[in-house]
Amino acid sequence: MNDGDGTLSAKAQGGQMGPLGTALVIIPTYNEAENIKTIVGRVRKAVPEAHVLIADDNSPDGTGKLADELAAEDGNVQVMHRKGKEGLGAAYLAGFRWGLERDYGVLVEMDADGSHQPEELPRLLTALKGADLVLGSRWVPGGRVVNWPKSREFISRGGSLYSRLALDLPLRDITGGYRAFRRETLQGLGLDEVASQGYCFQVDLARRAVRSGYHVVEVPITFVERELGDSKMSKNILVEALWRVTAWGASDRIAKLKGAAGGRAAKQA
Repeated sequence: MNDGDGTLSAKAQGGQMGPLGTALVIIPTYNEAENIKTIVGRVRKAVPEAHVLIADDNSPDGTGKLADELAAEDGNVQVMHRKGKEGLGAAYLAGFRWGLERDYGVLVEMDADGSHQPEELPRLLTALKGADLVLGSRWVPGGRVVNWPKSREFISRGGSLYSRLALDLPLRDITGGYRAFRRETLQGLGLDEVASQGYCFQVDLARRAVRSGYHVVEVPITFVERELGDSKMSKNILVEALWRVTAWGASDRIAKLKGAAGGRAAKQA
Protein backbone atom coordinates (compact mmCIF):
# COMPACT_ATOMS: atom_id res chain seq x y z
CA MET A 1 0.00 0.00 0.00
CA ASN A 2 1.25 3.50 -0.77
CA ASP A 3 1.30 6.55 1.48
CA GLY A 4 -0.89 4.85 4.06
CA ASP A 5 -3.98 4.73 1.81
CA GLY A 6 -6.39 2.26 3.28
CA THR A 7 -4.04 1.16 6.04
CA LEU A 8 -5.31 0.17 9.46
CA SER A 9 -3.97 1.51 12.71
CA ALA A 10 -1.24 -0.43 14.47
CA LYS A 11 -3.73 -1.54 17.12
CA ALA A 12 -6.11 -2.85 14.48
CA GLN A 13 -3.37 -4.70 12.63
CA GLY A 14 -2.10 -6.45 15.75
CA GLY A 15 1.54 -7.37 16.22
CA GLN A 16 1.67 -5.95 19.73
CA MET A 17 5.09 -6.01 21.40
CA GLY A 18 3.98 -6.04 25.01
CA PRO A 19 2.93 -2.88 26.87
CA LEU A 20 4.87 -0.57 24.53
CA GLY A 21 2.72 -1.50 21.55
CA THR A 22 3.64 -2.27 17.95
CA ALA A 23 7.05 -1.25 16.59
CA LEU A 24 7.38 0.56 13.27
CA VAL A 25 10.81 0.42 11.63
CA ILE A 26 11.23 3.47 9.39
CA ILE A 27 13.70 3.00 6.54
CA PRO A 28 14.34 6.10 4.39
CA THR A 29 15.57 5.31 0.89
CA TYR A 30 17.13 7.11 -2.04
CA ASN A 31 18.70 4.88 -4.68
CA GLU A 32 18.81 1.77 -2.51
CA ALA A 33 17.56 -0.74 -5.08
CA GLU A 34 20.52 -3.01 -4.38
CA ASN A 35 19.79 -3.12 -0.66
CA ILE A 36 16.09 -2.68 0.06
CA LYS A 37 14.88 -6.26 -0.34
CA THR A 38 17.71 -7.65 1.76
CA ILE A 39 17.33 -5.18 4.61
CA VAL A 40 13.55 -5.55 4.82
CA GLY A 41 13.89 -9.33 4.79
CA ARG A 42 16.38 -9.17 7.65
CA VAL A 43 14.12 -6.89 9.69
CA ARG A 44 11.12 -9.16 9.21
CA LYS A 45 13.20 -12.17 10.27
CA ALA A 46 14.81 -10.46 13.27
CA VAL A 47 11.57 -9.04 14.70
CA PRO A 48 8.64 -10.71 12.89
CA GLU A 49 6.01 -8.78 14.86
CA ALA A 50 7.40 -5.38 13.81
CA HIS A 51 6.07 -3.40 10.88
CA VAL A 52 8.22 -1.65 8.27
CA LEU A 53 7.68 1.71 6.59
CA ILE A 54 9.86 2.43 3.55
CA ALA A 55 10.01 6.20 2.99
CA ASP A 56 11.29 6.56 -0.57
CA ASP A 57 12.35 9.96 -1.95
CA ASN A 58 11.35 9.18 -5.56
CA SER A 59 14.53 7.18 -6.20
CA PRO A 60 15.46 7.20 -9.91
CA ASP A 61 16.92 3.69 -9.63
CA GLY A 62 13.54 2.05 -9.02
CA THR A 63 13.75 1.58 -5.27
CA GLY A 64 10.13 2.71 -4.91
CA LYS A 65 8.88 0.04 -7.31
CA LEU A 66 10.78 -2.67 -5.46
CA ALA A 67 9.33 -1.36 -2.19
CA ASP A 68 5.82 -1.62 -3.63
CA GLU A 69 6.52 -5.23 -4.57
CA LEU A 70 7.61 -5.98 -1.00
CA ALA A 71 4.45 -4.34 0.36
CA ALA A 72 2.28 -6.35 -2.01
CA GLU A 73 3.82 -9.56 -0.70
CA ASP A 74 3.85 -8.68 3.01
CA GLY A 75 1.06 -6.91 4.87
CA ASN A 76 3.51 -5.71 7.53
CA VAL A 77 5.42 -3.61 4.98
CA GLN A 78 4.15 -0.19 3.89
CA VAL A 79 5.55 2.39 1.48
CA MET A 80 5.54 6.16 1.62
CA HIS A 81 6.30 7.70 -1.78
CA ARG A 82 7.73 11.18 -1.37
CA LYS A 83 8.04 13.79 -4.11
CA GLY A 84 11.82 13.95 -4.24
CA LYS A 85 15.08 13.99 -2.33
CA GLU A 86 14.53 16.26 0.66
CA GLY A 87 17.06 14.84 3.10
CA LEU A 88 17.22 12.22 5.82
CA GLY A 89 15.66 14.39 8.50
CA ALA A 90 12.61 15.25 6.41
CA ALA A 91 12.08 11.58 5.56
CA TYR A 92 12.23 10.52 9.19
CA LEU A 93 9.92 13.32 10.31
CA ALA A 94 7.36 12.25 7.72
CA GLY A 95 7.75 8.65 8.87
CA PHE A 96 7.34 9.61 12.52
CA ARG A 97 4.12 11.50 11.79
CA TRP A 98 2.81 8.58 9.70
CA GLY A 99 3.48 6.16 12.53
CA LEU A 100 2.13 8.36 15.31
CA GLU A 101 -1.10 8.91 13.38
CA ARG A 102 -1.53 5.13 13.19
CA ASP A 103 -1.01 4.38 16.88
CA TYR A 104 2.42 2.76 16.73
CA GLY A 105 3.91 2.53 20.22
CA VAL A 106 7.57 2.29 19.17
CA LEU A 107 9.24 4.02 16.24
CA VAL A 108 12.67 2.93 15.03
CA GLU A 109 15.20 4.68 12.79
CA MET A 110 17.21 2.35 10.56
CA ASP A 111 19.42 2.85 7.49
CA ALA A 112 18.65 0.93 4.31
CA ASP A 113 22.24 0.01 3.48
CA GLY A 114 22.78 -2.67 6.13
CA SER A 115 25.06 -0.56 8.32
CA HIS A 116 22.47 -0.91 11.07
CA GLN A 117 22.14 -4.63 11.61
CA PRO A 118 18.50 -5.68 12.08
CA GLU A 119 19.71 -8.64 14.13
CA GLU A 120 20.63 -6.14 16.86
CA LEU A 121 17.17 -4.55 16.92
CA PRO A 122 15.86 -6.88 19.69
CA ARG A 123 18.59 -5.45 21.94
CA LEU A 124 17.35 -1.90 21.37
CA LEU A 125 13.72 -2.88 21.91
CA THR A 126 14.54 -4.71 25.13
CA ALA A 127 16.41 -1.67 26.45
CA LEU A 128 13.45 0.57 25.56
CA LYS A 129 11.36 -1.18 28.23
CA GLY A 130 13.36 0.81 30.79
CA ALA A 131 14.01 3.95 28.75
CA ASP A 132 12.31 6.66 26.70
CA LEU A 133 14.87 6.63 23.88
CA VAL A 134 17.52 4.05 23.04
CA LEU A 135 20.56 4.91 20.94
CA GLY A 136 22.50 2.21 19.13
CA SER A 137 26.02 3.33 20.01
CA ARG A 138 29.32 2.68 18.25
CA TRP A 139 31.36 4.46 20.91
CA VAL A 140 30.34 2.77 24.16
CA PRO A 141 32.10 -0.38 25.45
CA GLY A 142 31.13 -3.25 23.16
CA GLY A 143 30.31 -0.98 20.22
CA ARG A 144 32.47 -0.91 17.11
CA VAL A 145 32.65 -0.14 13.40
CA VAL A 146 33.60 -2.53 10.60
CA ASN A 147 35.32 -1.65 7.31
CA TRP A 148 35.56 2.06 8.00
CA PRO A 149 38.60 4.07 6.92
CA LYS A 150 40.32 5.88 9.79
CA SER A 151 39.32 9.23 8.29
CA ARG A 152 35.60 8.37 8.51
CA GLU A 153 35.97 7.10 12.07
CA PHE A 154 37.81 10.29 13.03
CA ILE A 155 34.99 12.44 11.62
CA SER A 156 32.30 10.43 13.40
CA ARG A 157 34.08 10.24 16.76
CA GLY A 158 35.06 13.88 16.50
CA GLY A 159 31.51 14.94 15.64
CA SER A 160 30.07 13.12 18.63
CA LEU A 161 32.76 14.47 20.96
CA TYR A 162 32.34 18.05 19.76
CA SER A 163 28.55 17.82 20.08
CA ARG A 164 28.81 16.30 23.55
CA LEU A 165 31.10 19.06 24.79
CA ALA A 166 29.37 21.95 23.01
CA LEU A 167 25.91 20.91 24.15
CA ASP A 168 26.90 19.39 27.52
CA LEU A 169 25.20 16.06 26.74
CA PRO A 170 25.97 12.82 28.63
CA LEU A 171 26.02 10.72 25.44
CA ARG A 172 28.86 8.99 23.59
CA ASP A 173 27.33 8.51 20.14
CA ILE A 174 25.17 11.55 19.40
CA THR A 175 25.34 11.40 15.60
CA GLY A 176 24.31 7.75 15.18
CA GLY A 177 21.05 6.95 13.42
CA TYR A 178 20.03 3.56 14.82
CA ARG A 179 17.43 4.50 17.43
CA ALA A 180 14.22 3.34 19.09
CA PHE A 181 11.72 5.87 20.48
CA ARG A 182 8.63 5.47 22.58
CA ARG A 183 5.76 7.29 20.87
CA GLU A 184 5.35 9.54 23.94
CA THR A 185 8.98 10.61 23.60
CA LEU A 186 8.55 11.72 20.00
CA GLN A 187 5.33 13.51 20.88
CA GLY A 188 7.22 15.52 23.50
CA LEU A 189 10.18 16.59 21.34
CA GLY A 190 8.52 19.37 19.37
CA LEU A 191 8.98 17.72 15.97
CA ASP A 192 7.32 20.63 14.18
CA GLU A 193 10.29 22.79 15.21
CA VAL A 194 12.95 20.41 13.83
CA ALA A 195 14.47 21.62 10.56
CA SER A 196 17.93 20.03 10.61
CA GLN A 197 19.13 17.23 8.32
CA GLY A 198 21.74 14.47 8.21
CA TYR A 199 24.01 14.05 11.24
CA CYS A 200 22.60 17.26 12.65
CA PHE A 201 19.07 15.83 12.69
CA GLN A 202 20.27 13.06 14.99
CA VAL A 203 22.07 15.52 17.26
CA ASP A 204 18.97 17.70 17.41
CA LEU A 205 16.67 14.87 18.51
CA ALA A 206 19.17 13.65 21.11
CA ARG A 207 19.61 17.11 22.66
CA ARG A 208 15.85 17.68 22.69
CA ALA A 209 15.33 14.37 24.48
CA VAL A 210 17.93 15.14 27.14
CA ARG A 211 16.72 18.73 27.61
CA SER A 212 13.16 17.47 28.02
CA GLY A 213 14.20 15.13 30.81
CA TYR A 214 13.68 11.85 28.96
CA HIS A 215 15.69 8.81 30.00
CA VAL A 216 18.13 8.12 27.16
CA VAL A 217 20.09 4.85 27.10
CA GLU A 218 22.94 3.79 24.81
CA VAL A 219 23.43 0.14 23.87
CA PRO A 220 26.46 -1.12 21.91
CA ILE A 221 26.08 -1.95 18.22
CA THR A 222 28.39 -3.08 15.45
CA PHE A 223 28.16 -0.60 12.58
CA VAL A 224 29.03 -2.18 9.23
CA GLU A 225 30.03 -0.04 6.27
CA ARG A 226 27.74 -0.48 3.27
CA GLU A 227 28.84 -2.93 0.59
CA LEU A 228 26.44 -1.85 -2.17
CA GLY A 229 25.32 1.57 -3.37
CA ASP A 230 26.72 5.02 -2.60
CA SER A 231 27.02 6.79 0.74
CA LYS A 232 24.79 9.85 1.19
CA MET A 233 27.43 11.63 3.29
CA SER A 234 28.42 15.02 1.90
CA LYS A 235 30.40 18.11 2.81
CA ASN A 236 27.18 20.10 3.14
CA ILE A 237 25.87 17.70 5.79
CA LEU A 238 29.05 18.09 7.82
CA VAL A 239 29.05 21.89 7.49
CA GLU A 240 25.41 22.09 8.58
CA ALA A 241 26.11 19.93 11.62
CA LEU A 242 29.09 22.06 12.64
CA TRP A 243 27.36 25.41 12.47
CA ARG A 244 24.08 24.26 14.01
CA VAL A 245 25.78 22.54 16.95
CA THR A 246 27.96 25.59 17.50
CA ALA A 247 24.93 27.88 17.42
CA TRP A 248 22.95 25.66 19.81
CA GLY A 249 25.88 25.52 22.21
CA ALA A 250 26.34 29.28 22.15
CA SER A 251 22.62 29.82 22.70
CA ASP A 252 22.63 27.46 25.69
CA ARG A 253 25.56 29.27 27.29
CA ILE A 254 24.00 32.70 26.76
CA ALA A 255 20.77 31.48 28.35
CA LYS A 256 22.67 30.13 31.36
CA LEU A 257 24.56 33.41 31.78
CA LYS A 258 21.32 35.40 31.61
CA GLY A 259 19.74 33.06 34.13
CA ALA A 260 22.68 33.41 36.50
CA ALA A 261 22.65 37.19 36.13
CA GLY A 262 18.92 37.30 36.77
CA GLY A 263 19.36 35.18 39.89
CA ARG A 264 22.03 37.50 41.28
CA ALA A 265 19.89 40.56 40.57
CA ALA A 266 16.94 39.02 42.38
CA LYS A 267 19.06 38.29 45.46
CA GLN A 268 20.43 41.83 45.53
CA ALA A 269 16.93 43.25 45.28
